[in-house]
Amino acid sequence: MEEPTPDDYQPRLRWYGHVWRYLLMLVVSALVWAPAVDEQVDELPVLFWVDIVLGVVAYVAVAYRRRWPVPIAVATILMTPFSSIAAGPATLATVSLATRRRWWQVIGIGLLNLLGGWAYYWVQPMHDTDPWWLTATVSVAVCAAILAWGMFIGSRRELIWTLRQRAETAEAERDLRAAQARSNERARIAREMHDVLAHRISQISMHAGALTYREDLSADEMRSSVAVIQAKAHEALTDLREVLGVLRDVDGAAAAGPLTGPQPTYGDLEALVVDARAAGAAIEYDDGLSGPLPDAVGRTVYRIVQEGITNAGKHAPAATLRIAVSGSPTDGVSVVLRNALGFGPTRTPGAGLGLVGLTERAELRGGVLEHGIEHTAEPAGADVFVLRAWLPWAAEPGQGEDHP
Repeated sequence: MEEPTPDDYQPRLRWYGHVWRYLLMLVVSALVWAPAVDEQVDELPVLFWVDIVLGVVAYVAVAYRRRWPVPIAVATILMTPFSSIAAGPATLATVSLATRRRWWQVIGIGLLNLLGGWAYYWVQPMHDTDPWWLTATVSVAVCAAILAWGMFIGSRRELIWTLRQRAETAEAERDLRAAQARSNERARIAREMHDVLAHRISQISMHAGALTYREDLSADEMRSSVAVIQAKAHEALTDLREVLGVLRDVDGAAAAGPLTGPQPTYGDLEALVVDARAAGAAIEYDDGLSGPLPDAVGRTVYRIVQEGITNAGKHAPAATLRIAVSGSPTDGVSVVLRNALGFGPTRTPGAGLGLVGLTERAELRGGVLEHGIEHTAEPAGADVFVLRAWLPWAAEPGQGEDHP
């Protein structure tokens, strides 16, 4: 935090703040003028009127002490040798200047106060019998007390301002962290649900598409296919209901369900492939891992393969999808999915966000994900869509964890 300027921590004065300050100035002026007023009237009547006029001017000028702290303090102090009434405004202007805690200003105004106090005894018709050293000592003590009081007030104001700023900053940072945490959690939930929900809807679309083109199905086969569609739709609605419940929870606490329960890992990949084959997808699966894969990385591999199966079912339902997973703890995990383009009709729309989410998943794991169309020699001129991903065997230190 940058060091505040005096203008930052000076509080705004309310009407009662001005009132008690002026009352205190009147008390100081009365204490200083009382011993001198009789001698002024008797010996120097002109000085009596000068005292009053300069005092009124000082009371008006001191109201602008915050706008012009140094000029007002200097002006009121220069009036004090000729005006006892100006002692009150000079005291307030000195204290106000000292609250700024600028050493050159404090030292300069302190010396000017001492000179003004000693000049006061030379100008005023006062018959003081006290020794000069006592008068000088009292003047130094009073001046030091005024400056010390002003510096204490300034220090306290700055401390209060600093604490308030720190509290406001801490509160803003807390709200920002909370909002960021909510945003990250919702993005994670949305990404997770896209992977799950898109896969289930793709299966529904595949079964419904098969019913559209099959005219030789018996009633029992028709009922069986419709039952599969119903089951998949029920699963999709269940997942959707759970994510909506999480997003509507003001505390961010997830309800019990797939998002908070056990998440699929690499061990569930075989079942995913079997389920897709049962739905009519043509898949060739090659598992070449050399050891057990950590669950955190295995979950990312599962989602990548799941999204690849979903995309193949949307855009090339009649093509064969080839899935190859290989790797070792030293080389990392490589996932490659290939399918030919232009096979079979499809009416399932795609938002294009699934691959974006997969890229984010891979980057969070410290890996990379690439996709695109490649040309192959066999068969000649065939276009193949390829999805490649590489992940470290374990998450890199400091990388984000996609918690279940």
